[in-house]
Amino acid sequence: MNSAAADRARYDRATAHLDAPLAIVDVEAFDANADDLVRRAGGKPVRVASKSVRCRALLERVLARPGFAGVMSYTLAESLWLARSGFEDVLLAYPSADRAGFGELANDAKLAAAVTVMVDDPAQLELIDGARDGGGEEIRVCLELDTALRLLGGRIRVGARRSPLREPAQLAALARTVAGRPGFRVVGLMAYEGHVAGVGDALAGRPLRSRAIRLMQGAARRELVARRAEVAAAVRAVVPDLEFVNGGGTGSVQQTAAEDAVTEIAAGSGLYVPRLFDNYTSFSGRPAALFAQPVVRRPGVGVVTVLGGGYPASGAAGPDRLPVPHLPQGLRFDPQEGAGEVQTPLLGSPADDLLIGDRVWFRHAKAGELCERFDTLHLVEGDRVTQSVPTYRGEGRTFL
Repeated sequence: MNSAAADRARYDRATAHLDAPLAIVDVEAFDANADDLVRRAGGKPVRVASKSVRCRALLERVLARPGFAGVMSYTLAESLWLARSGFEDVLLAYPSADRAGFGELANDAKLAAAVTVMVDDPAQLELIDGARDGGGEEIRVCLELDTALRLLGGRIRVGARRSPLREPAQLAALARTVAGRPGFRVVGLMAYEGHVAGVGDALAGRPLRSRAIRLMQGAARRELVARRAEVAAAVRAVVPDLEFVNGGGTGSVQQTAAEDAVTEIAAGSGLYVPRLFDNYTSFSGRPAALFAQPVVRRPGVGVVTVLGGGYPASGAAGPDRLPVPHLPQGLRFDPQEGAGEVQTPLLGSPADDLLIGDRVWFRHAKAGELCERFDTLHLVEGDRVTQSVPTYRGEGRTFL
């Protein structure tokens, strides 16, 4: 029995007492992926991106391991919830307009000490001050650097449209603005190079595009290494006691960790290893998060239909945003139907060996978004479910 077939048999045995649809996390694979992130970080702490996990129990599990420190959250409401739950270092990775949340933050010393908010515009400081509701707690602030690669005088941009701040002088100026404003303190700098960390460079069957991506990423890394160092120095000239400079992402951990200016690495998707992370030359991980859909129809030879399964990922729409049938190997979507809301036909010779009630195991295109579809993750060790833990959704928390 090959390893894929052995995994399928193991997952089927472990969950035989449960009805599908269901989602699992293979604990051995999860822990191995965590160890790999720490190894690649080369001694710098890894801050866990919560949007890629979306399960408090698994956040706690990974943060208990050596090499991990702190959470990178995605909404202010989530940040406050995590802080109230005992997480003591929460960096909000995106600016917020949650006035009620800022009011809570400014009126609670414990929350204000645990949560750092993201700022890239003085108007965001105005919004926070306007939401204080009388609260005088000092707000911890992180500044964000735009990491996009710009070519041909800025006519070509490669990278996400995030912060408007690119140059050292711009970041230093905002640091001075924050430092001169009562009730705020700059504690960190973040620069997320998503066009490097979040874009695979080994696309199956597309060698020319893969080479072009590698060339782009090499140029982007070289440009960003120099600029990030200059920005960090400029901000430290204003804020000598800056606590951290955050960078990276699952796909660029070892490259970003090698930069002297960077003090910590952000990563999260590398714990679950969704399908979008199959296309990297910089690392390989073990699929840890999967979901199972039950076979409910056998329309004909070489075809089965499973219940549900239409769980697309965010981002520009395309085939790479769909989940993929993983086990048994050899199944594929019907190109006329794809992954459906209530049913999904699957084609391929393995379909003829599947019976009504059997499971097909899928991998989501992205990591934490899987948890928006399930309220429970069943933790599999060997061929047993050793624990069933709630996702954010399972705790009644849907932050976005």
